[in-house]
Amino acid sequence: MRDVFVDFMAEKHDKPQRPPLWRLFDFPVPETHIMSGSALFETFTRAPLAFDHGEGTWLVTDKGERYLDFGGGVAVNSLGHSHPHLVSALTEQAAKLWHVSNLYEIPGQSRLGERLADATFADKVFFTNSGAEALECAIKTARRYHFVKGHPERFRIITFEGAFHGRTLATIAAGGQYKYLEGFGPKVEGFDQVGFDDIDAAEKAITSETAAILIEPVQGEGGIRPVPTQSLKRLRQLCEQHDLLLVFDEVQCGIGRTGKLFAHEWAGVTPDIMAVAKGIGGGFPVGACLATDEAAVGMTAGVHGTTFGGNPLAMAVGNAVLDVVLEDGFLEDVQRKALLLKQGLAGVADEFPDVIEDIRGTGLMLGLKCAAPNTKVNMALRDQHLLAVPAGDNVLRLLPPLTVTDAEIHEALDRIRAGARGLSDAIAAAAAK
Repeated sequence: MRDVFVDFMAEKHDKPQRPPLWRLFDFPVPETHIMSGSALFETFTRAPLAFDHGEGTWLVTDKGERYLDFGGGVAVNSLGHSHPHLVSALTEQAAKLWHVSNLYEIPGQSRLGERLADATFADKVFFTNSGAEALECAIKTARRYHFVKGHPERFRIITFEGAFHGRTLATIAAGGQYKYLEGFGPKVEGFDQVGFDDIDAAEKAITSETAAILIEPVQGEGGIRPVPTQSLKRLRQLCEQHDLLLVFDEVQCGIGRTGKLFAHEWAGVTPDIMAVAKGIGGGFPVGACLATDEAAVGMTAGVHGTTFGGNPLAMAVGNAVLDVVLEDGFLEDVQRKALLLKQGLAGVADEFPDVIEDIRGTGLMLGLKCAAPNTKVNMALRDQHLLAVPAGDNVLRLLPPLTVTDAEIHEALDRIRAGARGLSDAIAAAAAK
């Protein structure tokens, strides 16, 4: 039975595609399963793996098998598994206080907010539990800004094809992907989507109702697609020209993932509002919406809130993550290791062009643009006990912890090469029949 997950060929392509060699033979259904019969919603198709514990870049199954984790919980485990500083911070806080709500002062929250403001463009921070909540806050902040300025009609936000901003009703509307919108009723009003990196179209989409432009500096779910520096600069100019707010979604590409604390720093372009999550908690649920004083002018007492956001446990871990990521030389070392990995991957792509077409991305946020189905490449790597994450545009994401060692990078390259070789041999054998 042909691989049921190979649906990416149905997506739009800018130019005709030649039939790939993998179509010459049938693939088995991937070894995944839905946990039917359990009490869980059947919304995830899971690999048949259960992990017992983690050690740095490694995960160990309940059967004692060791996997090299280059998926990082989808860019969440920024400092790997069981990092001693994070474990210490969490357990120390857990023994003292878990939750009090935002009815009271939370010292760890004030400290983390001040540290994020000191390290970024922002003046204000609102803490959430997830990236989707951080984006919801960013959207509300942008709309509220224009409301208090006397322009309630300005609520529309321009977004870009391939974006993924979360799973709430507003964020799936912002992302604009039909597969996430289908079946959930009318699409939330107020989002105008244009093509990826089509800045001319974005300019034409601006109307008297436009409030902001929302973009990921590097698309993650969309296939590891960095937005060119000049494009980000043009968006900044458009926002200034039309009194719009520029909103960056750095949920996946932030907190050192690209070798800078935030990806937009490479372009020298700053937003008015930014949503972050994933890596800031190092595996603990933490999100945040950052904004300038001006952009946050409408976010006054009572207009927004959260029960769990910014709780003492989350703040202890978030501060511990910054302790490590902001150490002198840490981000420079991420850049060095990223170059080592990217060069090695380029060599594998050159050796097996029938499996891997190209290497995308920056820092330790890299993508294998696959010639074979990315689900098959993912299975081949998993057979080599290396974990990765599929993305759009037939890309396979590699998102190792920022603490990955040189030795682990070389080990990963060996396993990727072995997986690619096995697929290449299978394609060649099928073509010879």
